[in-house]
Amino acid sequence: MHVLVTGGAGFIGTNFIRYVMTEQPDVRITNLDALTYAGNRASLEEFEDDPRYRFVHGDICDASVVDAVMAEVDAVVNFAAESHVDRSIDGAGEFLRTNVSGAGVVFEAARRHEIARVLHISTDEVYGSIAAPASFHETDALEPNSPYSASKAAADLLARSYRETYGFPITVTRTTNNFGPYQYPEKVIPLFVTNLFDGGTVPLYGDGSNVRDWLYVIDNAEAQWRVLVDGEPGEIYNVGAANELSNLQLTHAILERLGLGADRIRHVPDRPGHDQRYSVDTAQIRALGWQPRTDFETALDATIAWYRDNPSWWRPLKELGASARRGTAMS
Repeated sequence: MHVLVTGGAGFIGTNFIRYVMTEQPDVRITNLDALTYAGNRASLEEFEDDPRYRFVHGDICDASVVDAVMAEVDAVVNFAAESHVDRSIDGAGEFLRTNVSGAGVVFEAARRHEIARVLHISTDEVYGSIAAPASFHETDALEPNSPYSASKAAADLLARSYRETYGFPITVTRTTNNFGPYQYPEKVIPLFVTNLFDGGTVPLYGDGSNVRDWLYVIDNAEAQWRVLVDGEPGEIYNVGAANELSNLQLTHAILERLGLGADRIRHVPDRPGHDQRYSVDTAQIRALGWQPRTDFETALDATIAWYRDNPSWWRPLKELGASARRGTAMS
């Protein structure tokens, strides 16, 4: 099988490619990535000379580039997306461009080339917030509450339209919060861990009561592969680990592992429209034989160890981000 992975230089895409290259020796990968701020080609440099792997620098909004790579593949996994909620609140334009228009370019090219398996990666945030102990099912209504989640919900509905209008099934996965190696250090776990490594504080929104389900990215990579090869085309699959923690509980778990106290917590004003709790029912993907292999405690330990051992990967990214913020403030 020859698989096109869009956004493969990003966090989840990188881990998916690493999983496939390691565990699926008969599969070839073409990685199409625009290398925006969160894309890092170095995350996959060990595969650059592998004949099963090819990197193409390109934007999913560029129809000619997408069409050229689509002509050579058997399956598509669309990870390419702008994904940081805070950035979407500051400006929704890039999220609409990549997450909606870009997804449309990918879907249309896949339809023209009659690609047998197309998997679009979405998020549990499209459902909105849900009170405990309930969980969202794949058939529940979409009620996104941020520009980011709205852009992802729009792409989900576009995928549905391709099935209904053209008879072209696009499979969708809606995943919970991922964590693990190679995550850009603006997201909460790598941000908090690297801040603490540098002797800093951690910015906690509001009272920290917002609840998320934490899924180890390596387990998620296996889930996406399972859906790609065994899932029902055109179906929707929730992917989660049932590791529900409040942001405050997560923060204390990180502090405890680093031998630090609550004095390192810096409470900041809450995010606008901050969803209180995400939770999804995962019976459909578990019926395919998948379940997370790594318990949360082990995965968090491994994640912290990875950032401790790889400052050459994350420190330049933090320094570049700090420099960009200073430039914005001065302009």
